[in-house]
Amino acid sequence: MSRIPVAVVGATGLAGQEFLVSLAGHPMLQVVKVAASSRSAGKTMAAAAKDDKGASRWFCTEPLPDEMAGLKVEDSATMTTDGVRLVFSAVEADVARELEPRCAANVPVISTASAFRYEPDVPVFLPGVNWDHVGLIDVQRKKRGWKGFITPGPNCTTVGLAMTLRPLDVAFGIERVIMTSMQALSGAGRSPGVTAMDILDNIIPYIPKEEEKVERETAKILGKLVGDAIVPAPLSVSCTCTRVNVLEGHTESVFVQLQRPVRLDDVKAVWRDFGADLAGMGLPSAPKRLIAIREDPYRPQVRLDRDEEGGMATVVGRLREDPALPNGIKYILVSHNTRMGAAKGAILVGEYLIKKGHIA
Repeated sequence: MSRIPVAVVGATGLAGQEFLVSLAGHPMLQVVKVAASSRSAGKTMAAAAKDDKGASRWFCTEPLPDEMAGLKVEDSATMTTDGVRLVFSAVEADVARELEPRCAANVPVISTASAFRYEPDVPVFLPGVNWDHVGLIDVQRKKRGWKGFITPGPNCTTVGLAMTLRPLDVAFGIERVIMTSMQALSGAGRSPGVTAMDILDNIIPYIPKEEEKVERETAKILGKLVGDAIVPAPLSVSCTCTRVNVLEGHTESVFVQLQRPVRLDDVKAVWRDFGADLAGMGLPSAPKRLIAIREDPYRPQVRLDRDEEGGMATVVGRLREDPALPNGIKYILVSHNTRMGAAKGAILVGEYLIKKGHIA
Protein backbone atom coordinates (compact mmCIF):
# COMPACT_ATOMS: atom_id res chain seq x y z
CA MET A 1 0.00 0.00 0.00
CA SER A 2 1.18 3.55 -0.72
CA ARG A 3 2.16 5.66 2.27
CA ILE A 4 -0.35 8.18 3.58
CA PRO A 5 0.96 11.78 3.38
CA VAL A 6 0.86 13.51 6.78
CA ALA A 7 1.65 16.88 8.33
CA VAL A 8 3.32 17.44 11.70
CA VAL A 9 2.28 20.71 13.33
CA GLY A 10 4.43 22.03 16.17
CA ALA A 11 7.35 20.25 14.53
CA THR A 12 10.08 22.29 16.24
CA GLY A 13 8.96 21.50 19.81
CA LEU A 14 9.93 18.49 21.88
CA ALA A 15 6.82 16.43 21.04
CA GLY A 16 6.96 17.52 17.39
CA GLN A 17 10.57 16.39 17.12
CA GLU A 18 9.59 13.02 18.61
CA PHE A 19 6.97 12.73 15.85
CA LEU A 20 9.58 13.35 13.16
CA VAL A 21 12.01 10.81 14.61
CA SER A 22 9.28 8.18 15.02
CA LEU A 23 7.93 8.72 11.50
CA ALA A 24 11.30 8.42 9.74
CA GLY A 25 11.08 5.55 7.26
CA HIS A 26 7.58 4.65 8.45
CA PRO A 27 6.00 2.04 6.15
CA MET A 28 2.46 3.47 6.38
CA LEU A 29 2.99 7.21 6.86
CA GLN A 30 5.12 9.84 5.11
CA VAL A 31 5.78 13.35 6.44
CA VAL A 32 5.32 15.78 3.55
CA LYS A 33 4.50 18.93 5.50
CA VAL A 34 5.78 20.51 8.74
CA ALA A 35 4.49 23.61 10.49
CA ALA A 36 5.39 25.67 13.54
CA SER A 37 5.12 29.24 14.81
CA SER A 38 5.80 32.27 12.63
CA ARG A 39 9.31 32.44 14.14
CA SER A 40 10.28 29.29 12.22
CA ALA A 41 8.08 29.75 9.15
CA GLY A 42 9.95 29.92 5.86
CA LYS A 43 13.03 28.10 7.14
CA THR A 44 13.98 24.56 6.31
CA MET A 45 13.41 22.11 9.15
CA ALA A 46 17.19 21.83 9.55
CA ALA A 47 17.52 25.61 9.95
CA ALA A 48 14.51 25.82 12.28
CA ALA A 49 16.19 23.30 14.58
CA LYS A 50 18.84 25.92 15.41
CA ASP A 51 18.59 29.26 17.18
CA ASP A 52 19.62 32.61 15.71
CA LYS A 53 23.24 32.01 16.74
CA GLY A 54 23.39 28.59 15.13
CA ALA A 55 23.15 26.60 18.35
CA SER A 56 21.13 23.41 18.11
CA ARG A 57 17.59 23.37 19.43
CA TRP A 58 17.17 19.70 18.54
CA PHE A 59 16.32 17.89 21.78
CA CYS A 60 15.89 14.26 20.71
CA THR A 61 18.75 11.83 21.19
CA GLU A 62 18.23 10.69 17.58
CA PRO A 63 19.28 13.19 14.88
CA LEU A 64 16.85 15.05 12.64
CA PRO A 65 15.95 12.54 9.91
CA ASP A 66 17.55 13.38 6.56
CA GLU A 67 14.25 12.89 4.75
CA MET A 68 12.71 15.79 6.71
CA ALA A 69 15.68 18.16 7.03
CA GLY A 70 14.89 19.95 3.77
CA LEU A 71 11.15 20.38 4.33
CA LYS A 72 10.16 24.04 4.52
CA VAL A 73 8.37 24.98 7.73
CA GLU A 74 4.95 26.55 7.25
CA ASP A 75 3.26 28.97 9.62
CA SER A 76 0.78 26.90 11.64
CA ALA A 77 -1.61 29.88 11.75
CA THR A 78 -2.09 29.78 7.97
CA MET A 79 -1.24 26.16 7.12
CA THR A 80 -3.75 24.31 4.96
CA THR A 81 -4.35 20.57 4.71
CA ASP A 82 -3.67 20.55 0.96
CA GLY A 83 -1.71 17.46 0.01
CA VAL A 84 -2.11 15.60 3.32
CA ARG A 85 -4.61 13.03 4.58
CA LEU A 86 -3.72 13.14 8.28
CA VAL A 87 -2.40 15.78 10.67
CA PHE A 88 -0.37 15.09 13.80
CA SER A 89 -0.68 18.05 16.14
CA ALA A 90 1.92 18.78 18.83
CA VAL A 91 1.01 22.35 19.74
CA GLU A 92 -0.04 24.03 22.98
CA ALA A 93 -3.71 23.85 23.95
CA ASP A 94 -4.51 27.47 23.14
CA VAL A 95 -3.11 27.10 19.61
CA ALA A 96 -4.82 23.72 19.19
CA ARG A 97 -8.20 25.21 20.03
CA GLU A 98 -8.13 27.18 16.76
CA LEU A 99 -5.84 25.11 14.55
CA GLU A 100 -7.22 21.61 15.04
CA PRO A 101 -10.86 22.30 14.06
CA ARG A 102 -9.63 24.10 10.95
CA CYS A 103 -7.71 20.99 9.93
CA ALA A 104 -10.39 18.52 11.07
CA ALA A 105 -12.89 20.14 8.74
CA ASN A 106 -11.02 18.28 5.98
CA VAL A 107 -8.80 15.53 7.45
CA PRO A 108 -8.34 13.58 10.70
CA VAL A 109 -6.24 15.18 13.44
CA ILE A 110 -4.41 13.13 16.07
CA SER A 111 -3.17 15.41 18.82
CA THR A 112 -1.04 15.55 21.95
CA ALA A 113 -2.82 18.72 23.12
CA SER A 114 -5.46 18.83 25.86
CA ALA A 115 -7.75 21.32 24.10
CA PHE A 116 -10.47 18.83 23.11
CA ARG A 117 -9.89 15.93 25.53
CA TYR A 118 -12.95 16.67 27.61
CA GLU A 119 -15.45 17.31 24.82
CA PRO A 120 -18.24 14.69 25.00
CA ASP A 121 -17.96 13.74 21.31
CA VAL A 122 -14.15 13.41 21.29
CA PRO A 123 -12.52 10.00 21.89
CA VAL A 124 -9.27 9.93 23.89
CA PHE A 125 -7.64 6.75 22.63
CA LEU A 126 -5.07 4.84 24.65
CA PRO A 127 -3.69 1.98 22.51
CA GLY A 128 -5.19 -1.37 23.44
CA VAL A 129 -7.37 0.12 26.17
CA ASN A 130 -10.45 1.76 24.66
CA TRP A 131 -10.73 1.07 20.93
CA ASP A 132 -14.47 0.55 21.57
CA HIS A 133 -14.79 4.36 21.77
CA VAL A 134 -14.20 4.54 18.01
CA GLY A 135 -17.92 5.03 17.48
CA LEU A 136 -17.49 8.63 18.65
CA ILE A 137 -15.72 9.45 15.40
CA ASP A 138 -18.97 9.25 13.42
CA VAL A 139 -20.81 11.10 16.19
CA GLN A 140 -18.25 13.90 16.06
CA ARG A 141 -18.30 14.16 12.26
CA LYS A 142 -22.08 14.34 12.17
CA LYS A 143 -22.34 16.85 15.01
CA ARG A 144 -19.65 19.20 13.73
CA GLY A 145 -20.04 18.72 9.98
CA TRP A 146 -16.40 17.74 9.49
CA LYS A 147 -14.90 15.40 6.93
CA GLY A 148 -12.18 14.58 9.44
CA PHE A 149 -12.15 14.38 13.23
CA ILE A 150 -10.04 15.20 16.29
CA THR A 151 -8.73 12.59 18.68
CA PRO A 152 -6.25 13.73 21.33
CA GLY A 153 -4.10 11.37 23.33
CA PRO A 154 -4.24 11.30 27.13
CA ASN A 155 -2.06 13.34 29.41
CA CYS A 156 1.29 11.51 29.60
CA THR A 157 0.76 10.85 33.32
CA THR A 158 -2.59 9.18 32.64
CA VAL A 159 -1.06 6.71 30.17
CA GLY A 160 0.72 4.27 32.47
CA LEU A 161 -1.98 4.49 35.10
CA ALA A 162 -4.92 3.77 32.79
CA MET A 163 -2.91 1.11 30.96
CA THR A 164 -2.38 -0.91 34.13
CA LEU A 165 -5.89 -0.29 35.46
CA ARG A 166 -7.83 -1.47 32.40
CA PRO A 167 -7.08 -5.21 32.75
CA LEU A 168 -7.65 -4.99 36.52
CA ASP A 169 -11.01 -3.34 36.02
CA VAL A 170 -12.13 -5.87 33.40
CA ALA A 171 -11.04 -8.87 35.46
CA PHE A 172 -11.78 -7.81 39.03
CA GLY A 173 -13.55 -4.43 39.09
CA ILE A 174 -12.06 -1.30 40.70
CA GLU A 175 -13.52 0.77 43.52
CA ARG A 176 -10.85 3.42 44.03
CA VAL A 177 -7.34 4.41 43.02
CA ILE A 178 -4.74 6.51 44.81
CA MET A 179 -1.64 7.52 42.85
CA THR A 180 1.45 9.65 43.43
CA SER A 181 3.55 10.48 40.38
CA MET A 182 7.22 11.37 40.06
CA GLN A 183 7.29 12.99 36.64
CA ALA A 184 10.15 13.64 34.23
CA LEU A 185 11.31 17.10 33.22
CA SER A 186 10.61 16.47 29.54
CA GLY A 187 6.91 16.47 30.32
CA ALA A 188 7.13 20.12 31.33
CA GLY A 189 9.20 21.57 28.50
CA ARG A 190 10.24 24.97 29.77
CA SER A 191 7.29 25.64 32.04
CA PRO A 192 7.63 27.76 35.21
CA GLY A 193 8.64 25.82 38.29
CA VAL A 194 11.12 23.51 36.58
CA THR A 195 14.09 25.74 35.83
CA ALA A 196 17.53 24.45 36.75
CA MET A 197 17.71 26.14 40.14
CA ASP A 198 14.22 24.91 41.00
CA ILE A 199 14.74 21.24 40.24
CA LEU A 200 18.32 20.58 41.37
CA ASP A 201 18.41 18.95 44.80
CA ASN A 202 14.64 19.21 44.89
CA ILE A 203 11.19 17.77 44.16
CA ILE A 204 8.47 20.14 42.93
CA PRO A 205 5.25 19.11 44.75
CA TYR A 206 2.77 20.72 42.37
CA ILE A 207 2.09 20.62 38.61
CA PRO A 208 -0.73 22.99 37.65
CA LYS A 209 -3.94 21.21 36.51
CA GLU A 210 -2.14 17.84 36.28
CA GLU A 211 -4.00 16.03 39.03
CA GLU A 212 -7.40 17.10 37.74
CA LYS A 213 -6.48 15.95 34.23
CA VAL A 214 -5.39 12.50 35.35
CA GLU A 215 -8.44 11.97 37.54
CA ARG A 216 -10.89 13.08 34.85
CA GLU A 217 -9.18 11.35 31.92
CA THR A 218 -8.82 8.01 33.68
CA ALA A 219 -12.58 7.84 34.26
CA LYS A 220 -13.27 8.76 30.63
CA ILE A 221 -10.77 6.33 29.11
CA LEU A 222 -12.00 3.44 31.27
CA GLY A 223 -15.63 4.36 30.65
CA LYS A 224 -18.09 2.74 28.24
CA LEU A 225 -19.57 4.10 25.03
CA VAL A 226 -23.34 4.04 25.46
CA GLY A 227 -25.24 5.42 22.50
CA ASP A 228 -23.54 8.63 21.43
CA ALA A 229 -21.66 9.34 24.66
CA ILE A 230 -19.10 7.87 27.03
CA VAL A 231 -20.31 6.99 30.50
CA PRO A 232 -17.30 7.53 32.81
CA ALA A 233 -16.08 4.53 34.78
CA PRO A 234 -17.63 4.50 38.30
CA LEU A 235 -14.34 4.57 40.15
CA SER A 236 -12.76 7.13 42.43
CA VAL A 237 -9.28 8.39 41.48
CA SER A 238 -7.11 10.58 43.72
CA CYS A 239 -3.70 11.82 42.56
CA THR A 240 -0.71 13.80 43.77
CA CYS A 241 1.58 14.80 40.90
CA THR A 242 5.18 15.89 41.44
CA ARG A 243 8.13 16.84 39.24
CA VAL A 244 11.53 15.19 39.80
CA ASN A 245 15.01 15.57 38.35
CA VAL A 246 14.67 12.86 35.69
CA LEU A 247 14.92 13.59 31.98
CA GLU A 248 12.39 11.09 30.59
CA GLY A 249 10.04 8.52 32.07
CA HIS A 250 7.28 8.96 34.65
CA THR A 251 7.26 6.83 37.79
CA GLU A 252 3.97 6.29 39.65
CA SER A 253 3.16 4.72 42.99
CA VAL A 254 -0.33 3.21 42.68
CA PHE A 255 -2.77 1.90 45.29
CA VAL A 256 -5.92 0.12 44.05
CA GLN A 257 -9.00 -1.11 45.91
CA LEU A 258 -10.55 -3.94 43.90
CA GLN A 259 -14.14 -5.13 44.10
CA ARG A 260 -13.16 -8.59 45.30
CA PRO A 261 -10.18 -10.39 46.80
CA VAL A 262 -7.54 -11.55 44.30
CA ARG A 263 -4.26 -13.40 44.34
CA LEU A 264 -1.19 -11.47 43.20
CA ASP A 265 -0.46 -14.18 40.65
CA ASP A 266 -3.89 -13.52 39.10
CA VAL A 267 -3.06 -9.81 38.83
CA LYS A 268 0.20 -10.63 37.06
CA ALA A 269 -1.61 -13.01 34.72
CA VAL A 270 -4.09 -10.41 33.47
CA TRP A 271 -1.29 -7.89 33.00
CA ARG A 272 0.77 -10.40 30.98
CA ASP A 273 -2.18 -11.26 28.73
CA PHE A 274 -3.20 -7.65 28.13
CA GLY A 275 -2.65 -6.28 24.63
CA ALA A 276 -2.05 -9.59 22.84
CA ASP A 277 -4.64 -8.68 20.18
CA LEU A 278 -2.85 -5.39 19.43
CA ALA A 279 0.50 -7.17 19.05
CA GLY A 280 -1.05 -9.47 16.46
CA MET A 281 -2.31 -6.72 14.18
CA GLY A 282 1.00 -6.03 12.43
CA LEU A 283 1.08 -2.34 13.31
CA PRO A 284 4.62 -0.92 12.96
CA SER A 285 4.66 0.92 16.31
CA ALA A 286 2.86 -1.72 18.40
CA PRO A 287 4.87 -3.34 21.20
CA LYS A 288 4.89 -7.10 21.69
CA ARG A 289 3.36 -6.46 25.11
CA LEU A 290 1.74 -3.37 26.57
CA ILE A 291 2.66 -4.22 30.17
CA ALA A 292 5.97 -5.72 31.29
CA ILE A 293 6.42 -7.12 34.80
CA ARG A 294 9.59 -6.91 36.88
CA GLU A 295 10.11 -9.35 39.76
CA ASP A 296 13.27 -7.66 41.08
CA PRO A 297 12.18 -5.64 44.16
CA TYR A 298 14.41 -2.76 43.05
CA ARG A 299 12.59 -2.38 39.73
CA PRO A 300 11.15 -0.69 37.79
CA GLN A 301 13.63 2.17 37.55
CA VAL A 302 13.33 4.92 34.94
CA ARG A 303 16.92 4.69 33.78
CA LEU A 304 16.69 0.92 33.30
CA ASP A 305 13.07 0.42 32.23
CA ARG A 306 11.69 3.46 30.39
CA ASP A 307 12.88 2.18 26.98
CA GLU A 308 11.17 -1.22 27.27
CA GLU A 309 9.67 -2.10 23.88
CA GLY A 310 11.09 1.13 22.46
CA GLY A 311 9.34 3.15 25.15
CA MET A 312 5.95 1.67 24.27
CA ALA A 313 5.43 -0.67 27.24
CA THR A 314 4.43 0.26 30.77
CA VAL A 315 6.73 -1.53 33.23
CA VAL A 316 5.32 -2.58 36.60
CA GLY A 317 6.92 -4.00 39.71
CA ARG A 318 6.79 -4.18 43.51
CA LEU A 319 3.30 -5.65 43.35
CA ARG A 320 2.06 -6.24 46.91
CA GLU A 321 -1.12 -6.64 48.88
CA ASP A 322 -2.22 -3.43 50.61
CA PRO A 323 -3.65 -4.07 54.08
CA ALA A 324 -4.86 -0.47 54.39
CA LEU A 325 -7.47 -0.93 51.64
CA PRO A 326 -10.19 -3.61 51.39
CA ASN A 327 -9.12 -6.00 48.59
CA GLY A 328 -6.15 -3.68 48.14
CA ILE A 329 -3.04 -4.01 45.99
CA LYS A 330 -0.18 -1.59 45.38
CA TYR A 331 2.57 -1.36 42.76
CA ILE A 332 5.10 0.91 41.04
CA LEU A 333 5.01 1.67 37.32
CA VAL A 334 7.29 3.40 34.82
CA SER A 335 5.92 4.80 31.57
CA HIS A 336 7.81 6.70 28.84
CA ASN A 337 6.18 10.11 28.69
CA THR A 338 7.37 11.26 25.24
CA ARG A 339 7.00 7.94 23.41
CA MET A 340 3.87 6.00 24.38
CA GLY A 341 2.86 9.08 26.38
CA ALA A 342 3.03 11.42 23.39
CA ALA A 343 4.27 11.11 19.80
CA LYS A 344 4.76 7.39 19.30
CA GLY A 345 1.51 6.58 21.09
CA ALA A 346 -0.32 8.99 18.78
CA ILE A 347 1.29 7.35 15.76
CA LEU A 348 0.13 3.93 16.98
CA VAL A 349 -3.41 5.30 17.24
CA GLY A 350 -3.09 6.50 13.66
CA GLU A 351 -1.89 3.08 12.51
CA TYR A 352 -4.84 1.39 14.17
CA LEU A 353 -7.39 3.80 12.68
CA ILE A 354 -5.88 3.29 9.23
CA LYS A 355 -6.00 -0.48 9.65
CA LYS A 356 -9.67 -0.28 10.65
CA GLY A 357 -10.60 2.04 7.78
CA HIS A 358 -11.27 5.21 9.76
CA ILE A 359 -8.43 7.02 7.97
CA ALA A 360 -8.25 6.53 4.22
